[in-house]
Amino acid sequence: MIKTVTVVMPCLNEAQTLETCIKKAQFYFTNNNIDGEIIIADNGSTDGSQDIAQKLGAKVVSIPQKGYGNALKGGINQAKGDYIIMGDADDSYDFSKLELFINKLNEGADFVIGNRFKGGIEKDAMPFLHKYLGNPVLSFLGRLFFNSKIGDFHCGLRGFTKEAYQKLELTTSGMEFASELIVKAHLNNLTIAEVPTILHKDGRNRKPHLNTWQDGWRHLRFLLLYSPKWLFFYPSAFMMLTGFILSLFLIIAPIKIGNIVFDVHTLLYSTALFIVGFQFFVFYGLTKVFAVTHKLLPKSDRYDAIFKFISLEKGIVIGFLFTIIGIILSIFGFSIWSKENFGPLNVTETLRIIIPAVSIIVIGIQIILFSFFFSILGLRNEKN
Repeated sequence: MIKTVTVVMPCLNEAQTLETCIKKAQFYFTNNNIDGEIIIADNGSTDGSQDIAQKLGAKVVSIPQKGYGNALKGGINQAKGDYIIMGDADDSYDFSKLELFINKLNEGADFVIGNRFKGGIEKDAMPFLHKYLGNPVLSFLGRLFFNSKIGDFHCGLRGFTKEAYQKLELTTSGMEFASELIVKAHLNNLTIAEVPTILHKDGRNRKPHLNTWQDGWRHLRFLLLYSPKWLFFYPSAFMMLTGFILSLFLIIAPIKIGNIVFDVHTLLYSTALFIVGFQFFVFYGLTKVFAVTHKLLPKSDRYDAIFKFISLEKGIVIGFLFTIIGIILSIFGFSIWSKENFGPLNVTETLRIIIPAVSIIVIGIQIILFSFFFSILGLRNEKN
């Protein structure tokens, strides 16, 4: 069965290059005997871009809500094609050469993204910071956080099936839409392919809409927020393990390295590190539940297993036991003070008991509170 194709271009004052982009896409359709349509998702142009598109036979969709993501979502929602190709209207991508994208989609891929670093970047087509810092770093983090093999996370030329797109339920409005699209494609286990793509120097004589630092941060923020494991869990594991081991040694005896002695003051910091690590762990759990409940992240079998294992009652019991242990240690410390007739104490000896005691009580109370909050968030999960 022959598939229909829609090319969607977001547009904000692209009169200089829009005609070239539309004609290239039309050339591809005609040359390959493809039933295609071109949608210009206009985001409030004031330079006559709409008239140019309409005269060339493209469909203009006016998107009043500002933002790259809003423009693309509005345009894609109007698309009739089985396959959708999205790309910028600044002539930085060649719409007359879409064969690799369409071929991959025909082969069964749900989502296809270009790789500018494999296809080639023309001179002055990409700013120095984007080429050697922004894109490589953000792409590396994307691969790390989401176990992805994609080499260029932020190539603007992409293709996907309409059926696959509808599964993603995309929500972002700005430049981070590019990250959301590929992240959710991974999270929903779509079949993803990558093809080499040439990035040309755009044909405009004005600055691009992209803001290097602001939009870079928006991409990074999105990657972090959609990866609670890297944002909370791994830092939690490191802090808790480091704090626990260091505290254990310091409770037994001071640690001496050369002329430097680490004693109860260091113990205070190490137990604080453990508590902060536990806070990170709590936030990981709560963030995961919130994200799944509100369909920001897909539900997994592991997620259901966690809810079967963790319950309010278990949390209360464990938290209560921790609190009791902390109170017992506190009583033991109080007994040492009473033996001195409540007079001056050996601070080093006493704090070796009191610091762990207080820390354990704090952890116990946090476990109880976490269990209640976790259960409240899980109410909706039980309904589903």
